[in-house]
This record gives sequence, structure tokens and C-alpha cells, in this order.
Amino acid sequence: MPVKIRLQRHGKKGKPFYWIVAADARSKRDGRYLEKLGIYNPNNNPATIELDVDGAVKWLDNGAQPTDTARAILSYKGALLKKHLAGGVKKGALTEEQAQAKFDAWLEEKAAKVQAKADGLSKADADARAKALEAEKAVNDARIAAATPVVEEEVAEETTASNEEE
Repeated sequence: MPVKIRLQRHGKKGKPFYWIVAADARSKRDGRYLEKLGIYNPNNNPATIELDVDGAVKWLDNGAQPTDTARAILSYKGALLKKHLAGGVKKGALTEEQAQAKFDAWLEEKAAKVQAKADGLSKADADARAKALEAEKAVNDARIAAATPVVEEEVAEETTASNEEE
């Protein structure tokens, strides 16, 4: 029975939400699956991905083939790296502690990159809101200046000028 790690679509029209599953390759896209490995929500920025890395590595070791999108998600979350490090442990190139240390360091670096992107997006959003507020204030000031009665000042100047002439 060939096993694939693939996405199973859920959610409503225009708002996809995916489960990452290990399923028989012959089953339907949204049909039966063997194990649910995680979720993927592309509606957020950055996308929300929750993955059982150890479960994914177990399926990869047993010969499951990920689809292209699933492979990208597994790579993003470090499942493929963990499988690679586990292969090094089996061959004797690394110890289990060294492999875990490398994986933890990679996870920290990846978390820092994701946090930097989220901070950059929130900063850009705040800057756009501040710019819009400044533009709105400028429009309001121009509207108030246009609505002020300029005629009264001219009339007051004419009456003082005519009073001085007398």
C-alpha cells in the first residue's frame, strides 16, 4: 500500500484550511487517511503551520512520499532535517545528543526568522495606519480652512479703513 503525506482540504469556499495527513495514495483527496499529522492555514500572514514532526519522520522512515506542497511544509518545519539527522545517527556519524542539539539550534533560528517577519508586517501595518491618519488630518484641516468665513475679516478691514478716513 503506497502511502503519501499530503494535504486534505477543509474550510469554506475561498478560505482554505488544510490538514496534513498520511493517506493511502489510492484514496480520494478528502477521503480516508491513516493519520493526521498537523494543520496548515494559508489565510494568515505568515501562514499558520502546526506539525507533529516526530510522526512525520516516522512516516517518512517507513517510505511515505510527500507531495510537493507537503514536502515544502515538512522542510519548513524541519521534519526533513530531522529525518536526515536520524540517518546520520543510524550510520554512526552523529550521536543522538548532537543531532538533537543541531535540530534545536535550527528551530531557534527558524523561529527568529518567523518572528522577524511578523514584526516587520506589524510595523508596516502601523506605519500605513499612521500615514493614513496624517493624510486624513491634512484633509480635515483643509476642509476647516475652506469653511471659515473669510468675508468677515475683509468687512472688518473695510470698516476700520473707512473709520480712519473720517
